[in-house]
Parts: sequence; C-alpha cells; structure tokens
Amino acid sequence: MANIQKTIDVPVPIHQAYNQWTQFETFPRFMQGVKEVRQLDDRRLHWRADVAGHEMEWDAEITEQVPDTRVAWRSTDGPPNAGVVDFHRLDDTNTQVSLQMEAEPETLTEKVGDKVGMLDRQVEGDLKRFRDFIAERGSATGAYRGQIDPPHRS
Repeated sequence: MANIQKTIDVPVPIHQAYNQWTQFETFPRFMQGVKEVRQLDDRRLHWRADVAGHEMEWDAEITEQVPDTRVAWRSTDGPPNAGVVDFHRLDDTNTQVSLQMEAEPETLTEKVGDKVGMLDRQVEGDLKRFRDFIAERGSATGAYRGQIDPPHRS
C-alpha cells in the first residue's frame, strides 16, 4: 500500500482553503488525471479518473468533515484508497494544508509507478495546483459548512 504525506502553505485564510476543498466537483480543475467527481449526497462521491493510463471509476464516502479543520474519506468500491486533509491556520491570510493518503496499487503499471514515486509526485503537483487555483481566484467557488462526525468504534 502506498502511503503519501504532503503539506503545502496556501496564501488564503483557512475558511477559503477549506471551503474550496469541499467543492469536490472542481477537483478536475487542479487534480491531474481526475476526469470527474460527482457529489451524490453529503457523504458520497463518485470519481472517474485516468489511473496509470486506465480509466477507472469508484465511489468514496466522507467519513469525517469538520469545518476549517478536516475532511477524511475512504473508497467504498473500486481502487482501495483512504485519506485525510487537515487545515491549519498559520495567520489571518495563510493556511497550511496537510494531506495523508493511502492507496493500493492494483495493476502492474500502478505497482511500478508506486515504486518510482509517481503517486507521490502527482499528489505534490495536485496540492501545488490547488494552491495556485485558490490563490488566483482569491475566493472559493462555493462552500459546504456541514459537519460529518466520524463513525463510533465499539
């Protein structure tokens, strides 16, 4: 399983960075290979992406969402992946965005790509494009301020 951890400073207030991240349907505008993200309801997303040269589709569930703090997810079918994005206020006009993600390479091409750090570089590039996207806009394209509590474990 590939485990990716990346952090980037974004030159916007925390609420703007968080608000933009909750606009999942805009992900194709800054995430390489992502063709479409459809938000099915408050918790469920449908993804379509080019992964190592193959078009793939999968559903994901938001497992935790706390405004201006965190968004966590896990896939519910398709390629196994899960992760969390945390937002940290640096000052009134700057935010640190930290992403941790696990993904299970399935095909031989994906496994080779994982060994040579392709996913690591892609995530780093996606975060840089997110920073540039929100910085150039100066404001988020929308906002979802609802909260989703993590499932309780017994």
